[in-house]
Amino acid sequence: MKLAGVIPVILLCLGSYSPQVHAQVTQPTQTSNSNTQKRLEKLKFPRNGAPTGRRQGGARRNGCPNLNQSVTALVPGERTVNDESVSFLALTVSEYPTFWVYVPELPTNLRFGEFIFQDEKGKNIYQTALTLPEKSGVIGITLPQNPQYALKQNNKYQWYFKVYCGEPENTSDYYYVKAWVQRVALTPNLENQLKAAKPGKYTVYVVNQIWQDALTNLADMRRINSGSLVLAQDWNDLLKAVGLEEFARAPIVGRYGLER
Repeated sequence: MKLAGVIPVILLCLGSYSPQVHAQVTQPTQTSNSNTQKRLEKLKFPRNGAPTGRRQGGARRNGCPNLNQSVTALVPGERTVNDESVSFLALTVSEYPTFWVYVPELPTNLRFGEFIFQDEKGKNIYQTALTLPEKSGVIGITLPQNPQYALKQNNKYQWYFKVYCGEPENTSDYYYVKAWVQRVALTPNLENQLKAAKPGKYTVYVVNQIWQDALTNLADMRRINSGSLVLAQDWNDLLKAVGLEEFARAPIVGRYGLER
């Protein structure tokens, strides 16, 4: 697999992207190899004026212990002048996307999580309780492939991930993150690009700023080929581009809603 360095090259295309979200994907921009020397930390998936969420989770109410690291949604975002970590709208072409969260080391009594998926107005579409892994790391939560949960094209949705500070039936205290996602069209042009890019579809998703599917494809490839230095570097570069490089070395410790 000759994918080494491909994320640094592709991510450089993002610096000049207009911050407006479109239902149609953008065309890939050609770039020269000399551009790979630029600093990746200056590049971001842009804020697009859409609803923002909470990328890193503090505690709701005061009954939660302090954690060494924050629960963090692996989505584009930024830290504001008020030191709040906000999340930006992420794009997907999938009817049933996967959502990724970093879960830090937790006390033994904090093993109860919850995932909630809502429409733009806050109506619940899908909700499920989760038993969290004992080890810290990245988890993925995939929507069940049932038509009632399918994302509709061009619609925006919000999702929450919670870690309860005790048994859910006995506490209303929890850590949480909130993020937004929008499904965009899988155009014939994009479909052809994806077919040509197998198995590294994430390279095409990144060019078109389709964050959710880029992260999922790359995560799945890393789980299959955990020893690949190329994939590890591309994972690092992708997270670094949105300011989440501190989680690049975290293992993928759980996948919910989809057997692999």
